[in-house]
Amino acid sequence: MKDLAQTFQYLKQFLTEERLAKIDHFSQESSDFVLPVMDDVYQFRNAAAIIRSVEACAFHKVIAMEEENVFNPNLTVTKGAETWVEVEKMPKNLDSLKNIKERGYKILAVSLEKNAVMLPDYQVTEPIALVFGTELEGVSKEVIDFADETLAIPMYGFTKSYNVSVAAGICMYELKQKLLRSNIDYKLSEEKLLKMKIRWAVNSMRSGQQIFEKYLKDHNIDFN
Repeated sequence: MKDLAQTFQYLKQFLTEERLAKIDHFSQESSDFVLPVMDDVYQFRNAAAIIRSVEACAFHKVIAMEEENVFNPNLTVTKGAETWVEVEKMPKNLDSLKNIKERGYKILAVSLEKNAVMLPDYQVTEPIALVFGTELEGVSKEVIDFADETLAIPMYGFTKSYNVSVAAGICMYELKQKLLRSNIDYKLSEEKLLKMKIRWAVNSMRSGQQIFEKYLKDHNIDFN
């Protein structure tokens, strides 16, 4: 914790007062209680729209499970949201899902399969990893079989599914509202909050990664 605090204090000198104020303000609502997981999403516009929705609801991390496709958000669509959202890439397999589960998340596949709970009825009680599938096939059967539960968005017209980026936006917003109305302590721990602020500071600076890495090397600090 001391190293984290000192590192952020060092990086602050490279930021404007306006940027520091924004980091302090928007970090307070940040949460990883809901973790969006992309199951081989491939259209870059969808990837970008998902990043925007995730950031807008202050869930500042996404996991992209990749197999045939690369999760590559279009920067003209994200409108800068990629600066604030951490994308962790993992192989598309059950080992990755097991890894996420071992981090303390319930695995929720967004699918009508397996007696899905409708989103308005879902009660958030513990951290959830929300898995969204590809544009054509949806969530894979392998993921659905592994998932603890499935979650579905009610449909009221002839259309049988939402576009994946729209589905992600609806889920992120609705789950955020549920958390805001709850008594759950869903915000980041002090350590995670500091790590996120450091990442935001680095991403806000010209040559930020080089400055950051030099500081860590000079002070023999390892955050991994």
